[in-house]
Amino acid sequence: MVRPVAKQLWHFNLEGFERLPAEGPAILAPNHISFLDSAFLMLHVPRNISFVGKAEYMDSWKTKYFFPMMGMIPIDRGGGEKSQAALDTAERVLRRGELFGIFPEGTRSRDGYLYKGRTGAARLALKVGCPIFPVGVIGTREIQPPDAKLPKLRKECTIRIGRPINVARYASRGMQEHLLLRQITDELMFEIRELTGQEYRNVYAGKTAETEPTVAAKVATVSDADARELTSAGAGD
Repeated sequence: MVRPVAKQLWHFNLEGFERLPAEGPAILAPNHISFLDSAFLMLHVPRNISFVGKAEYMDSWKTKYFFPMMGMIPIDRGGGEKSQAALDTAERVLRRGELFGIFPEGTRSRDGYLYKGRTGAARLALKVGCPIFPVGVIGTREIQPPDAKLPKLRKECTIRIGRPINVARYASRGMQEHLLLRQITDELMFEIRELTGQEYRNVYAGKTAETEPTVAAKVATVSDADARELTSAGAGD
């Protein structure tokens, strides 16, 4: 019921959705530029998909029931047992053979840049043995900019599903876990950048440190010697 209404309110361009498996577990990892990103993706993926969302989103009576109904899993970003419980739930979703969505940047980009990815998606994929699909979302920031109360209508949104990242090819490299997670995550962020055309900032979203260019295209084949240099880019998430 929601999808036909959304199509009347906005124009959607969908690319690469045929890449998604008809069955079996997979992680979808989009960039995050608007409150609408997960909702728009969930509307168009032909399978049920669960998403991690900030626990604060459940504070409002309007969202307390709507988000869980859509498959949103609240996560307490303060850490501790509540955060771990959300990750455990995500693992159970994947082990049931379902789709799971997670924003690798960890939070919305308020300025439209693509920020350094956190390693949660890579950790889950390695643990469960499933692929990660990079997802590029374009246009949602114009539909609902940061701090806007209501979305603008009749705007265009493009959602692109990229080629899957097979984490199994990393697992056989015998690398230390933090380097392994960093390599997978850097490849993921590069693929997202290719899908969106965003400028990349080599710092975590919300940080004010100096920024660096994106990791090279061949990050997936970085040698162990080169990989050691990546530790200075925040490998210990």
